[in-house]
Amino acid sequence: MTLAGARGGGSRLLRHGEDRGLFLRPGRGQLPLWCGQDRTGPEAAGAGQRRDGAGAGAGVCLGVGWAYGLARPGAGPLSRGSLRLPHGPGVWGPAAFPGGDSPCVSHSGAGHPMKPHRLALTHSLVLHYGLYKKMIVFKPYQASQHDMCRFHSEDYIDFLQRVSPNNMQGFTKSLNAFNVGDDCPVFPGLFEFCSRYTGASLQGATQLNNKICDIAINWAGGLHHAKKFEASGFCYVNDIVIGILELLKYHPRVLYIDIDIHHGDGVQEAFYLTDRVMTVSFHKYGNYFFPGTGDMYEVGAESGRYYCLNVPLRDGIDDQSYKHLFQPVINQVVDYYQPTCIVLQCGADSLGCDRLGCFNLSIRGHGECVEYVKSFNIPLLVLGGGGYTVRNVARCWTYETSLLVDEAISEELPYSEYFEYFAPDFTLHPDVSTRIENQNSRQYLDQIRQTIFENLKMLNHAPSVQIHDVPSDLLSYDRTDEPDPEERGSEENYSRPEAANEFYDGDHDNDKESDVEI
Repeated sequence: MTLAGARGGGSRLLRHGEDRGLFLRPGRGQLPLWCGQDRTGPEAAGAGQRRDGAGAGAGVCLGVGWAYGLARPGAGPLSRGSLRLPHGPGVWGPAAFPGGDSPCVSHSGAGHPMKPHRLALTHSLVLHYGLYKKMIVFKPYQASQHDMCRFHSEDYIDFLQRVSPNNMQGFTKSLNAFNVGDDCPVFPGLFEFCSRYTGASLQGATQLNNKICDIAINWAGGLHHAKKFEASGFCYVNDIVIGILELLKYHPRVLYIDIDIHHGDGVQEAFYLTDRVMTVSFHKYGNYFFPGTGDMYEVGAESGRYYCLNVPLRDGIDDQSYKHLFQPVINQVVDYYQPTCIVLQCGADSLGCDRLGCFNLSIRGHGECVEYVKSFNIPLLVLGGGGYTVRNVARCWTYETSLLVDEAISEELPYSEYFEYFAPDFTLHPDVSTRIENQNSRQYLDQIRQTIFENLKMLNHAPSVQIHDVPSDLLSYDRTDEPDPEERGSEENYSRPEAANEFYDGDHDNDKESDVEI
């Protein structure tokens, strides 16, 4: 279903969602509820004020198979040379990488634009730049079927757990029903892959809830298209929605910001009827661009009316135009909504030269968005998302990791096992501009901004929730079964089959070089 041209608060979307039971219907007391001091007064107002030049203080988590976190005061020292981790509640040893605890145990098949090994390249750059020295490494939680069913239907998650390339012939009806096929193929280790990236986002949310960190990162997460009953757009399990549900146990208001080139339709759909979550998506819209949703007039419904903001953009938008819109919109949203936590989806397909994109953002321009959101000093969960030119995705997320830990890094890339994939320039900020003309005129951008500001005036400032008991935490921090972080993992964690084309990054075809399929 396409929602282009929908008006009146997305009535067609609402009817479609009600028919299928897609929406979470919390009103003000039915989602997992925050318990504690109601921050709707002066304290809440202070939480949304930016201090220029100041970071978010302490806290970060990253990836599937690994996670990073800035130590809070009193967490203990981090040995720079040996990656020795302080022992204490919720501080776990590093996972083996690559291998069984790696995010890259799966491959979507020849010809598929999604390359999970973009995470391996990112991880390698983070290590070789020494950024891990500014962080604590957490071994991420592996999400269970029960965790995924907090949003998704049991039938769908049960299907993901049981289907495999060997038995998929017996699931023909389910494959069609759950939209699993060319875009979202079945591959070996599918459920484990979903479990790991979802678990990492869940753990990041839990770390924020428990104030173990102030910034949490999971570059393997951010799969914003997955729906309650089906896969969509290379996304199987919506780790964002599940992570936000965890945050809502402690936070009365969560702001979701999406800078992927594609509309964050799965997250918008999930929270379309509530004021507990405000969604803001900057994306390409029009000309049948996937997923076809994200009109400026999709504003939410019922309790969530005007708590959904869409910023539809045209081809070729550059750094200056994007900044002209992004910063004032986010500043106004934070001022009106006063979120107590922010989730930022950093899809790198909005960069110039992305295979599936049509924007013209530089890596620095993309990073400016991350840095600006960080400057509000509000607890922040940072997630990955799209990005299909592998070498530029790794550069972008590494650069943004450096911004989040306040560490300047060199323009020249450090030598690593993946060094050759960054040819021919071997730099952090190559020219990724394209010949696509910027079709976003200043008049068009000003019109969008004016409409958004008018919608924001319709909001109730900082909606509050009643105090309720907090549901039990997802993770227990008295675990004693973790391996010694000083010991090397078992050899089985370091071996995995490698698909021939998983690192290929050619310019004209996803998986061919010199007309030979690899």
